[in-house]
Formats: sequence, structure tokens, C-alpha cells
Amino acid sequence: MSLAFISHSDVGRHDNGWKHHEHVGRIRAITRAMRYHPELFMAIEHLEGRHATIDELALAHDRGYIERVRTMSEAGGGRFDADTLVSEGSWDAATAAVGSAVEAVERALDGRNLRSFVGVRPPGHHALRDRAMGFCLFGNVAIAALVARTRGVDRVLIVDWDVHHGNGTQALVEGDPGIHFISMHQWPWYPGTGAAEDCGPHKNVWNVPMPPGLAPGRYCDALNAAVDAATCAWTPGLVLISAGFDSLAGDPLGGFTLTVDDVRALTRGLVERAERWCGGRVVSVLEGGYAPDQLGAVVIAHLEALR
Repeated sequence: MSLAFISHSDVGRHDNGWKHHEHVGRIRAITRAMRYHPELFMAIEHLEGRHATIDELALAHDRGYIERVRTMSEAGGGRFDADTLVSEGSWDAATAAVGSAVEAVERALDGRNLRSFVGVRPPGHHALRDRAMGFCLFGNVAIAALVARTRGVDRVLIVDWDVHHGNGTQALVEGDPGIHFISMHQWPWYPGTGAAEDCGPHKNVWNVPMPPGLAPGRYCDALNAAVDAATCAWTPGLVLISAGFDSLAGDPLGGFTLTVDDVRALTRGLVERAERWCGGRVVSVLEGGYAPDQLGAVVIAHLEALR
């Protein structure tokens, strides 16, 4: 099968509490929605991911920080900031999130599954080299991109359409000119980074700050223009999507207005480009999206477009 859905049983062990916007109900909403689409469910390969190794985590993070997350989790939990918690199960969940993203990249590169959606938590695009923030412990997509580079992929494109700037991903990959990073995000909004003029040291970053409340087509056009700019005379060998679905209208943590059909069209556009660029290799990894029923519906559309 070309498309895989990759998750891990441990991603539910990261416990922020049900009052927190980022909770295990997000993953359950996705699996619940899939049960109502049996044809799609049967057409997708469902796989258990794996845990990341320390060496894989260390491609992006300081080993002292990695150890701090592990020991904090083993001690029963703690708090990095007002939004970012560690529970007893967070180490297992966070390493499973990274490992599942890496597994998807490895499967894309060896042809077992050209495309995958990685339904994991905690999200990753705010995590910095030595600090957790914004619900994120480790840089899931950043590490997956760096692993791809170690596996011989000369050029990796990351497209982040989460409503919040992927500051962590940018910080972790902008030093590698073989990675191009695009982030479309609400401006000004948490975390307050991602100005248009911030292009990274190698001019390999395309930040697309946008105000809330625009017509959805404005967001789609802006993101597609950034993709075209980032790939002008530069053909990626792998496409990674930081699939933040808090960019949809009605999400409690954002003010964008995208619809399910917009996400379907954006996804299909990237798949069609990837088919020209790199044999169709696309790995999409869940980031935000905090209205669970809406999240389930949009992931179904995303999966249909990834097929």
C-alpha cells in the first residue's frame, strides 16, 4: 500500500490533563473518525511506530536536555513552563512521536510507503535545542528531516501550516542549507517569531506571517506562493508536512479560516508537486488542532488527498 497511518500506543501516555488543549482525545478523535470511513480505513496500512534512539534525538537536541526530559518523566513529571508539562509517561510518548516520524521517513525512502500520516503527540514544532515550549518536547519533524539528510537525501522541504510559527523547527534546521523550511502562521500570535524578513542564515527559510480573519483563499495562495519560491530551481527529494490543523476556522487557539476542503486542496497540491519532484514521497506529521471533532474530519480529508 502506498499510504500508511503510523502512530504508537505510547502517545496516549503523555498526560496534560483533560482541561489542557493538547490531550489524548485529539488522537482518539482521529481514530474514531476513521471508523466511519471503512473504505479509506481498509485502503491504508496501519502501523505501530517505534521509539527514537538517543542518537536520533541528539541530531537536534542537547544531550543534557534529553536527559532532563527523561529524568523528569521518570520522577513522575514536572513543568517546563505554563503550557508545557511532563508526566510520568511523557518520555515514552515523546520518543514514540519522534520515532514514528523517523519510521515514516525511512519507509518513504526505501519505498515501503511513499506517503504516511503520522498521528502522534506531543507535537514538536516549538521545541528548541535545549528547551521545551508550546506543548512540545522534541522536534518531531526537524529530527525526521535531519535523519533523512543522514540517509543521503540532498534536499528536504518542510511545509508548516500550523497557525503558530514553527520556531523550534526553524531553529533546529535553518543551519542546514539542504533543508528548506516554510511556515505560514498567524501574526502577531504565539510565539511571536516568524517575521517575513527572517530568512535564516542560508536564506533557506520562508516565513509567511498572515493576519487572522482573511478569506481562506488568501491563506492558500500565500502558502502556495511560498512553496513555489522555496522550490524554484531547487528540487526536494522528500516533502515533510507539519500538519497543524489549528489553522481551520473555529479552532480555539487560532484565527485562520481554512476549511476542510482547503486542507484537502493544499495537501493534494503538495502531493502532485512531490510526484514530479521525488516520486511522491510525502510524510505528514500531526502538530496542532484543538477542536477534536473538527480534527477528526480534517484528517480524513488530509488522508484522502495523500492517497
